[in-house]
Amino acid sequence: MQIADLGDIKLHWREDGTADGPAIVFANSLGTDLRVWDKVVARLPQTYRIIRYDMRGHGLSDCPPAPYAMGALVRDAERLLDLLEVRDAVFVGLSVGGMVAQGLAVKRLDQVRAMVLSNTAAKIGTKEMWDDRIAAVRSGGIESLADGIMEKWFTPAFRATAELAGWRNMVTRSPLEGYIGTCHAIAGTDFYTPTSGLGLPTLAIACSHDGSTPPDLVRETAELVKGSEFHLIRNAGHIPCVEAPDEYADRLTEFLTAIGH
Repeated sequence: MQIADLGDIKLHWREDGTADGPAIVFANSLGTDLRVWDKVVARLPQTYRIIRYDMRGHGLSDCPPAPYAMGALVRDAERLLDLLEVRDAVFVGLSVGGMVAQGLAVKRLDQVRAMVLSNTAAKIGTKEMWDDRIAAVRSGGIESLADGIMEKWFTPAFRATAELAGWRNMVTRSPLEGYIGTCHAIAGTDFYTPTSGLGLPTLAIACSHDGSTPPDLVRETAELVKGSEFHLIRNAGHIPCVEAPDEYADRLTEFLTAIGH
């Protein structure tokens, strides 16, 4: 187990592949941890330096009290990459992780040479929507929302498998303060203007059955970045790295090859 001490917070991280290879950094979604990338990492060429971490309030990382600001999530990633001496990485972010990717790219182009914006957007939902979710979690716990979350995350076919129980357990066992804190961060984020100033190589991935960030929303964000690419995965929901890892890894590898990473 690897823990990065960033001073005010300690983050759990993991490294796979080749230590001196080109870096790929993966950031998880709300209610998951770095295991959400297991299937994709297993399918990537191991010539890369593959770094994953648990965002604050998730997995084995520290869980400060809510609320969190998006700036803090971006700063966590920035300080982790500085500590690990990572430069010119491809940053792959899922959902809120994709928001971190955008914020970090705006702040530190020396750290991020390309982005993969997976099932994410410059702005996700409305403040009112997130306030309602926070209130529901405060009153009934994450368990009260778990079935609805699974419907947005996965297709009916995947929800019929035994594996669903593991993902449902992951989200319901998330620290309450971490979940709520991250909801606050998403609610307060609108990256339309800063993201529209970016011009780095970008691949946006959307899924036909995504109930959280529908394809049109992902496409709209992709179009903010000059020269971006858009890829639609069919028959998958909000977490394609779990539900469609073959197509996900193939498209990611194709993108990495195309940009010479």
